[in-house]
Amino acid sequence: MYRLLFKSFFRTRIFMVSLALLLTVGVIGILIGKQYLVKQEKTIAAAQVFQEESIKKNIQYHSEDLGLLLYYLRFTLIKKPENISAISIGQSDVNPLLQAVTIRALEGQKYDTDFENPSLLMSGNLDLGFVIIYLFPLVLIAMTFNLYSEEKELGTWRILAAQTSGKAQFLFKKLLIRILFVFGVLIFLMILASTILQIPMNANFWAIFLLSVLYILFWSALCFWMVSFLKNSSFNALALISIWVVLTILFPALVNNYVINTYQVPEALDAMVEQRDGYHEKWDMKKDITMNGFIGSYPQFIKYEVPEDEFSWIWYYGMQYMGDMAAKETSQEMTDKIMLRNKVSEQIALLVPTMHAQLSFNKLAGTDMVSHLSFLEALANFHKNLREGFYTKIFDHKSADAVDWKNHEAKFYELDYSFSWLKLLLPSLLMSIIIAVLAGLNLRRL
Repeated sequence: MYRLLFKSFFRTRIFMVSLALLLTVGVIGILIGKQYLVKQEKTIAAAQVFQEESIKKNIQYHSEDLGLLLYYLRFTLIKKPENISAISIGQSDVNPLLQAVTIRALEGQKYDTDFENPSLLMSGNLDLGFVIIYLFPLVLIAMTFNLYSEEKELGTWRILAAQTSGKAQFLFKKLLIRILFVFGVLIFLMILASTILQIPMNANFWAIFLLSVLYILFWSALCFWMVSFLKNSSFNALALISIWVVLTILFPALVNNYVINTYQVPEALDAMVEQRDGYHEKWDMKKDITMNGFIGSYPQFIKYEVPEDEFSWIWYYGMQYMGDMAAKETSQEMTDKIMLRNKVSEQIALLVPTMHAQLSFNKLAGTDMVSHLSFLEALANFHKNLREGFYTKIFDHKSADAVDWKNHEAKFYELDYSFSWLKLLLPSLLMSIIIAVLAGLNLRRL
């Protein structure tokens, strides 16, 4: 029986079209991911060279005044990329891969990024994750919507029903062949991605693969459930396409709109304004006001004199520090709200396999918002260590020779790629089982 069904399926036009479509778009998605990795490598290499050359060039002009030299110098922290990010580019095309900051106020520098074409950002990236989430279900729908109705409409169902005692098993075998075909293409694309993108087959790679398998099983169960109502082809096709639109486009858009409007983030603008006001207004205040706050955080610098009638670097960098302190609470509120948005989205996504797959892919690839916020937290610590490492030398009026510049090459930050297997796989598995059971109950009447 399986042999005949395989031959029958391989001779259909939908088999050739589906095979060509999945392989073509899948390979394109992998190559786009490769292009993304190459761009990252070039950006990192350019940043490392720029920092080294910038230090050398500025030392030539400002070597005697370390405070002035450090006004200009930028120090780079790079989020160490993993090749698995090419499978699901996520928000990394919006959030910067690296940050080059001075030791001045950080809050105004945290969200600097490259200019991007808005139309490209709107259309997104055709990575392999996109192909799996959006295209694979459409191919499954095209191959399974008429499992029963085709036989009925061609008049062959009565003959098949007379020749087999397990009519529901016959439909399941037809479905299984199509699922195996899709799994075969998925396995091929994942192996190809691992080879071309040089992705190590670690826990995160296998997690993406297993989640993809469960995601396809969910859509297979959904298609079989729709077929189990024994409706005509037009009804099945329209119903399944409508479900695809709701799950992949409409529902995620509604959730996004709900989250954005429920947890608004006016603090994003407030933090920037407060940081700028916190710094600029100090020019018009007595220096004691600035220094009291700065010395309160760094009492070890109380020994340095701050002339009221002339410029001093301790006062200037004290102003910069107080600007960050003025925006600290608002900035933390903004971070908390963004984390809350992400938490609510993840909770809702547990009931929506398309959203769950997309968010999980991004998390496993390290391209989600939480990963970026972790990077910004690391950037704050990086900036703090820089400031505190230079403060004493600046306030002692040291020259550039007092610093070992070899220790100030671009630094790398390594993301935490850990995850929960249960939270990752259980939602899709449970929904697939529930829908498959419902389909089985419907087919009992055959």
